[in-house]
Amino acid sequence: MARSKSSAAWLREHVEDPFVQRAQKDGYRARAAYKLIEIDDKDHLLRPGMLVLDLGAAPGSWSQVAARRLDGRGEVIATDILPMDAYAGVRFCQGDFREQPVVDALLLLIGGRPVDLVISDMAPNISGSHAVDQPRSIALCELALDMACRVLKPQGHFLVKVFQGEGSDDFRRAMQSCFAQVKVRKPKASRPRSREVYMLGCGYQSSRWLDAHDDASMATGLQG
Repeated sequence: MARSKSSAAWLREHVEDPFVQRAQKDGYRARAAYKLIEIDDKDHLLRPGMLVLDLGAAPGSWSQVAARRLDGRGEVIATDILPMDAYAGVRFCQGDFREQPVVDALLLLIGGRPVDLVISDMAPNISGSHAVDQPRSIALCELALDMACRVLKPQGHFLVKVFQGEGSDDFRRAMQSCFAQVKVRKPKASRPRSREVYMLGCGYQSSRWLDAHDDASMATGLQG
């Protein structure tokens, strides 16, 4: 079957992409590694001895970066709906993060330990309809924030991919209610035409987001 012009153009761009070429040379599983590398070089998030939770990890380039920078001291716990090859220093839980049994499995792996950093590069399967994809993306961000509020230690950090558009400003305000500071990063490896940015919550200090959502869930249950 003949390849369409658009898919041929994407393949050519992918093959010629300098970050794809660097990833192959440096042994990373995806070009996305350089997004986390640039952010970490700037904001100094990863240090040996940390416990890191990686949401939406497959194929594993962010977990690779984190494990390498922990330098054998500390642990990365990762999850994705897709399978992921094993990597030293990373414990992986496969499943749909939107389902409670997967969240419970992650909490079991964490074992009550305070998490230093939660990172999320999650994105929904793209339907091509912005009206569908944008709410799905924000919903994943909210789930990641909910998890971060449950497991982060005081003054811990949270890094999440957000697609700019409807709901992204509200999500940033939600993060601001939980962290001392919220920064927005657009790393060079993020393609300029992409609406993605990375929001970094620094210094976890409040569970107001979690309390509000728990209260809403209780109210819904009482009404039902």
